[in-house]
Amino acid sequence: MDIATLVGMIGAIGFVVMAMIIGSSGDPAMFADLVSVLIVVGGSIFVVIAKFTMGQFLGAGKAAAKAFMFKIEAPEELIEKAVQLGDSARKGGFLALEEADIPNAFMQKGVNMLVDGHDADVVRATLLKDISLTEKRHETAIAIFRSLGDVAPAMGMIGTLIGLVAMLSNMDDPKAIGPAMAVALLTTLYGAFIANVIAIPLADKLAIRNQQEKQNNQLILDAILGIQDGQNPKVIEGILRNYLAQGKREVAAGEPA
Repeated sequence: MDIATLVGMIGAIGFVVMAMIIGSSGDPAMFADLVSVLIVVGGSIFVVIAKFTMGQFLGAGKAAAKAFMFKIEAPEELIEKAVQLGDSARKGGFLALEEADIPNAFMQKGVNMLVDGHDADVVRATLLKDISLTEKRHETAIAIFRSLGDVAPAMGMIGTLIGLVAMLSNMDDPKAIGPAMAVALLTTLYGAFIANVIAIPLADKLAIRNQQEKQNNQLILDAILGIQDGQNPKVIEGILRNYLAQGKREVAAGEPA
């Protein structure tokens, strides 16, 4: 569970709702308008669908879960596991890795290729392709949420124009001015809310997740190639520590931070 995403989004929504309650003297229902919802929410969703494939759009919904529920190994854990695997491979050969307990699926894939006896070029090309395709899938989900962040305010502006046209067309009917003005203002509010409280934060968090996963996979790639090359586990560890922040490198090396 990512506490930052959960607390941040709930906090933002909570403060907006609180402001609505206070500003409406305890009657936030005045901020609810079906026409505005149809224009902004419905319109934004279908515009985004038009910009991507249906599969990509639905996949983005699954990817959004990574902003809230996402477990990734710390680089230190991967380095420790790589050193263990390297030590086992030097002592018993690649077949000694066959029964190794490897929680990370990408590392397991690389180790399986070593056990199967693939050449270094094949291992490198296969794992690099896997990294690239994974990154592209994540980037598509990020692009969808960024697109929603762009489209929602634009649909809000369209709703504002619709409301103003309706208001100006009914200036002789005072009862029609209020509802038309509500549509004009609430569509802008809904569009800004969807973009800045939901879509853009999700896109930014998914971009962070993508970078973390990519860095871990690159670390694993270097580890697998080092093991395949028969490098000393200490040498592999030293190379992989370059993926850590400077302070963590020193701690990992047993030096004072």
